[in-house]
Amino acid sequence: MCGIVGYTGNQQAAQILLSGLSKLEYRGYDSAGVCVRDEDKETEIVKAKGRLKVLAEKTNDGLALKGGCGIGHTRWATHGEPSEDNAHPHHSSDCNVVAVHNGIIENYQELKEKLIKNGYTFYSQTDTEVAVNLIDYYFRKCDQNPIQALSRSMMRIRGSYALAVMFKDFPQEIYAARKDSPMIIGVSGEEAFLASDVPAILKYTRNVYYMGNQEIARLQKGNVTFYNIDQEEITKELTKINWDEESAEKGGYEHYMIKEIHEQPKAVQDTLNSVLRDGQIVLTDVGLSDEEIREIGQIYIVACGSAYHVGVSMRYVIEDLVKIPVDVELASEFRYKKPLLRKDGLVIVISQSGETADSLAALREAKSKGVRTLGIVNVVGSSIAREAENVFYTLAGPEIAVATTKAYSAQLIAGYLLAIQFAKVRGTITEEQYHGMIEELGTLPGKIEKVLEDKERLQWFASKFSNAKDIFFIGRGLDYAISLEGSLKMKEISYVHSEAYAAGELKHGTISLIEDGILVIGILTQQELYEKMISNLVEVKSRGAYLMGITNYGNYGIEDTTDFTVYIPRTDAHFTTSLAIIPLQLLGYYVSLSKGLDVDKPRNLAKSVTVE
Repeated sequence: MCGIVGYTGNQQAAQILLSGLSKLEYRGYDSAGVCVRDEDKETEIVKAKGRLKVLAEKTNDGLALKGGCGIGHTRWATHGEPSEDNAHPHHSSDCNVVAVHNGIIENYQELKEKLIKNGYTFYSQTDTEVAVNLIDYYFRKCDQNPIQALSRSMMRIRGSYALAVMFKDFPQEIYAARKDSPMIIGVSGEEAFLASDVPAILKYTRNVYYMGNQEIARLQKGNVTFYNIDQEEITKELTKINWDEESAEKGGYEHYMIKEIHEQPKAVQDTLNSVLRDGQIVLTDVGLSDEEIREIGQIYIVACGSAYHVGVSMRYVIEDLVKIPVDVELASEFRYKKPLLRKDGLVIVISQSGETADSLAALREAKSKGVRTLGIVNVVGSSIAREAENVFYTLAGPEIAVATTKAYSAQLIAGYLLAIQFAKVRGTITEEQYHGMIEELGTLPGKIEKVLEDKERLQWFASKFSNAKDIFFIGRGLDYAISLEGSLKMKEISYVHSEAYAAGELKHGTISLIEDGILVIGILTQQELYEKMISNLVEVKSRGAYLMGITNYGNYGIEDTTDFTVYIPRTDAHFTTSLAIIPLQLLGYYVSLSKGLDVDKPRNLAKSVTVE
């Protein structure tokens, strides 16, 4: 949540800041602001409520602000309503310290009371202004040493933060501090950059450092120095980002979301290619040996949102193929339920960004109990990737739209690959089944392309139901897992109340909600459950529902029951999620489009949830 950008160098900073913030607006868009300083310590802070374009207009696209050092921020409100006062950057009373912040400071009220007693006043409702004044307080106490001031402040602050800080007496330098919220730093020639996510600085450099927990960085022109919380200088390795700038742009599509929907065949193929060698799955890079796989007695999958829905699908596939019990847990609940974890268990944490706060906390909880952990993440060098003992990197590339599509599909592929390899190693599938499944996985990119060809029909259907107030998604088994994700897509970008139900549960209360004209979407890809699902569709149709069905080619008898049907190519029953989800992504997109909504930046949501 929230986007942070910083720059120091020989160019005018404001234009670079606005350019970087435009790549991060998906992380926060309630308000935005920049601070620029020149070598004479002249400070200009400009803030605006609303989208980034309002700030761009106020600063004449950055041309009105002079200075080669600056920080910028797009805000997703946590403390205080969206307003100019609450927008970042925040400053101490004399602008000695200016900072932007991503995260939540849990003890801000306690710190605020201490600062008020020491003569500090406050103009905003934010926890960030408390952090700024705390840093100023220690800066004055610590002989005006920025590193000491940040170190002392970090020891007092409880919560999460990525802070970019400027000190008036160091006008061409930026200081950064991090705990549990992402921060990357890039260097190129005589310039240095910082950002909360890679796309902001891809235009300028692909060589970045990932800040670790409770670390401090000092950015100077073309140079960066790192320190631990004890103020000791430390060495870090550069990481080269392989994404190119073009892959993070719209590429002629109207929205990032529809572009990313169309990039799913490539995301799937690239993720497959990352572990397939001569028709075999090789998990060497993941770090799991055959012996370790054989020792696993229980699997726990922990995730949030769409990644949680990937976990639900994985449970069906792993339990069927590997014969290992699997629990799927919401990361936000995992720690607080005091989980009972087996020592021979494997905790799989799924997160696109690798920075999801609840998922990261769940990972640490598992490690504290001595249980092996595996991260499925899309961002190299992210916190979950660094802290998990084993990592499966999905190769979806940068995903900009808030509603995930291609990262979800890449995570599914990672789950299939793990299940198939675990099953082979543990002897629960034959060699023939093993090779047959790998061969079938190779057909999925082409089959996804086939489903995408039906998008014009789905656009027409979406316009027909763009004014729907309630939509129900139903399925059984794996189809229920698909329903969960289809419902979420509809909610998050179209603002339509939708719910997913296991179809067999309809008669236990839910069917009372069915009335004339209400849309019910049934997913029927599991052949052994097909007839039962048809019966469920007949039940809701007899009560006035309008029915949409998603099923495999060949099940044409469904048209006797449904009002509108989408067909997907046949595949192994374990892999149908990868195909059936595509029409539901498109449906959510086109309903949102028909309603004139901002598809890529749905209200109240942010791409990466880095706070609890």
